[in-house]
Amino acid sequence: MKRTKFYFTLLLLLPLLGLAQPANLPKDAQIDAQVADAKTGNLLNNEIVVFRSSANGREYQGLSDSTGKFTLRLPTGAKYDIFVLGFKDSIVNNVLDIPTLKENQFVKNPIKVNIQFEPPKAFVLDNCTFETGKAELKPEAYAVLDELVEYLKRKDDERIELGGHTDDVGKAEANMILSTNRANTVRAYLLMKGISPERVTAQGYGMTVPIAENDTAEGRSLNRRTEVKVL
Repeated sequence: MKRTKFYFTLLLLLPLLGLAQPANLPKDAQIDAQVADAKTGNLLNNEIVVFRSSANGREYQGLSDSTGKFTLRLPTGAKYDIFVLGFKDSIVNNVLDIPTLKENQFVKNPIKVNIQFEPPKAFVLDNCTFETGKAELKPEAYAVLDELVEYLKRKDDERIELGGHTDDVGKAEANMILSTNRANTVRAYLLMKGISPERVTAQGYGMTVPIAENDTAEGRSLNRRTEVKVL
C-alpha cells in the first residue's frame, strides 16, 4: 500500500520537569495525544495508536475517542516509535523521545502529542479469492474478510464501497457480471457478520480499471481483486 503521510508534534519536555524526593517519584509520564486528518484537520475517532519502546520492544496502545483524543502513560528513559494502525498495515515515521531523568526528577505535566496523518481512502483485500469463473469464495478468503469485519466494527462511522475487478480474459459483458456478483458476495458476508447494509455498497467494474498489464499471469492476478473504497 502507498505510504500515508504522517506527522506529529510535541511540547518540549524540559519545562515539564519537577523535583521531588526519590521515594515519591512516578516512574512514567502522562501522554495526552490527539489524532487528526493532516489534509482536512478533522479529528479522528477510533484510531489505534501504538507506542513501541526501543528499549525493550514493549507496546502501549491508545484509542482515540469522539474528540480524537486519548491519554496513556509511558515509562521514561526510552524512545518510542509511533504507529497508527490501519487495515492490515501500520503507518510510522516518527519517534517520541522521553529521556532518562535524574534521580530527583519526574515529569510534572502531561506531554502533548499531536498526531496528523492522511488515512488511506482505498485498499485491496489480499487473498480475497474466488473459484475460477464464479462468485464463490475460496476458504482462504474468510480470514481477510473477518479482519475487514473487525475493522468496520471499530470504525463504525465509515461507509465503504466494495469494488469487484477482473482481468481481461473473456468477454467484457461477462466479466462485468462476474465482478458485480463477486462484490455482492463479499457484501453479503459482511452483512451476515453484523455490518449494517447502509454502510456497504457493491459495484462491479469488470476489466475496465486494471492496475497492471494483462499480458502476464502476475499482472492478471493483480487485476483480479476486490478493492475497498472509503466513502
